[in-house]
Amino acid sequence: MANMKIKAKLKGDVIGVKAMAKHAMLTYDQAKKKGKEANFITHITAKVGDKVVYDVSTSQFWSKNPQWKFKFKGAAKGDKIDITWTDLSGKTVTESKKIK
Repeated sequence: MANMKIKAKLKGDVIGVKAMAKHAMLTYDQAKKKGKEANFITHITAKVGDKVVYDVSTSQFWSKNPQWKFKFKGAAKGDKIDITWTDLSGKTVTESKKIK
């Protein structure tokens, strides 16, 4: 089962990326009510080759299975984009997609 859905499409010289991570995004309040540990995505990075094209720190205030999008220049059709997220528990997930 995939932990992420990624769409990356070249339009002109700009690549548009839409992504969704499958994650419960358990906030501190929700975790306390459920008697569990809080766990949510804290960092997301996207790379094409060795070049970082997107880098963001996130918080507990994203919804379950968060979606985000971004645009960047400097890649071509057929290049591979690697998106990595890390959550509060230290789990890291990386998935890749070819740019269409």
